[in-house]
Amino acid sequence: MTLSRRALLSALPAFAGLSSLPTSRVAAAQPATDPLGVRGEFPVASTSLFLNSAYITPTPVPVMAAGRAFADAKGVAPISLGDMLRKTGDVRAQYAALINASPDEIGFLAATSEGENIVARSMDFTRGDNVVIDELHYETEFVLYSEMAKSTGVELRVAKARGGAVTANDLEPLVNRRTKLVSVAWVSHQNGFRHDMRPIADLAHAHGAFFYTDGIQAAGMFPIDVKAAGVDAMCVGTYKWLLGAYGVAPFYVRRELLDRVRLDRYGALHVERQLGPTSFEIYRTARRFDYATLAFGPVYQLGAGLEYLKRVGVNRIETHTVALANRLQKGLRTQGFDVTTPEGNRSSIVAFKVTKPQDAITKHLADTKTLVSVRENGTQIRVSPALFNTSADIDRFLTVAEGLR
Repeated sequence: MTLSRRALLSALPAFAGLSSLPTSRVAAAQPATDPLGVRGEFPVASTSLFLNSAYITPTPVPVMAAGRAFADAKGVAPISLGDMLRKTGDVRAQYAALINASPDEIGFLAATSEGENIVARSMDFTRGDNVVIDELHYETEFVLYSEMAKSTGVELRVAKARGGAVTANDLEPLVNRRTKLVSVAWVSHQNGFRHDMRPIADLAHAHGAFFYTDGIQAAGMFPIDVKAAGVDAMCVGTYKWLLGAYGVAPFYVRRELLDRVRLDRYGALHVERQLGPTSFEIYRTARRFDYATLAFGPVYQLGAGLEYLKRVGVNRIETHTVALANRLQKGLRTQGFDVTTPEGNRSSIVAFKVTKPQDAITKHLADTKTLVSVRENGTQIRVSPALFNTSADIDRFLTVAEGLR
């Protein structure tokens, strides 16, 4: 869909903070070919067989329009900092509602990995302490804790996966009284395994450890409740299932632990009140992490993405996309592929092994206009349907898969 400049600027009433953004046309009832009624608002759906949303989730038209409207405002009548901060507060509340948190438990960082870096630096590691993760975690954790082991002497302990899954029972032998931090990805980017979070939280807390999760492959894919899950902190980049852009990452910290997660930098936006020429009162809420100018354009896009998710319904997205993933798993196993995602897994990510040469795989995918992730030096393919994908897309990919054998 082509949006005119006039249509975009209509989203900027008096340019006062983009308070009214373009609205979605999600219908209440849709045909089986597009059960969520969203496909027409995702331009990528008409250009390729896109099944790579675990890598980058395409944005729908209303989110695209929000980004363009913000850019137009910057050129025509720049939005004041006060209005942008008020909008940030609104988006903070939107995101808090999505994960069952309070707005005062949400800060804004630049990237998912920044959240875990802040948490790790707050743990006061000394020689003899340990951090427990699992082998399904993201690469950042291996880099972060390996480097911290050199500087602090902390031991990195890694739980092995069994059948593509890791449970609290697999982590338990590694956790002891010297464990300062337990960290998992809520959903693994490797094979889509969705952790059962509460038992891991209970394990960590029973030993006095902090429980952190990387939620980038979870938030927006299915309903999240950080309270029920027992999560102490979580950071989420917004360019995947939250339908947003790059440069902003909501950072949840449980209210009772805000003082434990220390600031590692300071700036003017930390200040809630100035007490004197050189005396300041820093926010005691999670807003204390918003220390400097944010990527406000992506904040506005995140607001539009969250509104879109609310309108469609994250529970409906989960039902739809997990069913597509199950259909895909069944088809791949029938074709004889080694699927590394556990059966019965409730995420929309499916990974399977391939033995064909990587250059041949790349060519076949390009020839069929199929976008998926080719991983592990060409030995694994990851497929990740999103809300705009359909059962016909899955059937089409299973035909493509025949050429990957």
